[in-house]
Amino acid sequence: MSEPALKAWKLPFIVAAIAVAIVLGFYLGGPGLGMAVGGLAAGTIVVMAIRHPPRPAIVPPLAGDSRRHVLIVLARAVDDAAAGAVARVLGRDADALLISPCRSRFLDRWACDLDAGRHRAQRALVLSAATLAKAGVHATARVGDEDLVQMTEDVLRTYPATEVLLVGGGEQDPRGEEAAMALGTRLRVPLRAIQPSPEVTSRSPTSSELRAFTSP
Repeated sequence: MSEPALKAWKLPFIVAAIAVAIVLGFYLGGPGLGMAVGGLAAGTIVVMAIRHPPRPAIVPPLAGDSRRHVLIVLARAVDDAAAGAVARVLGRDADALLISPCRSRFLDRWACDLDAGRHRAQRALVLSAATLAKAGVHATARVGDEDLVQMTEDVLRTYPATEVLLVGGGEQDPRGEEAAMALGTRLRVPLRAIQPSPEVTSRSPTSSELRAFTSP
């Protein structure tokens, strides 16, 4: 589900409404009211800019070969069931890059200790890479930004992904679900979220376990 965007034709009307309100404020109440209306308008614009920053499309660079290049984003660590689903999606001869967010706890931030979050991310990468390797998926691994969307955007500035897989999401992983929805509106390559059930073994993932997000 994409966020509602401000139509281009609405902007002149918004600017005109702000200008008219300020002029009326000066005309009806003098400098005091005019300055107050102007300050209120400026504050509203700042709040809207903070709450709705520009979110450009995420377009990976073109690959130099015809292979599939799949970016695997870890909203949570890969278990055996998720590894099986990833293996079935990737198939053979796909290049895979595994990334995990470096999440720091409140006390770690307060103490300026970012190493603990990096160690947790590296541990998740090692365990996930080993689990994927058992399923036949060999991927390089990298630690990224704490924010899943920002991490994905940073990596896709240089990695020529032809597809993105997000491991996580759903009701049990609200942070991953939020990232999947945000990425689904901005990515210009296919995005799929993998949510395997604990009992998934050899069968193909169902629609409830593997969801595709279509970019506009």
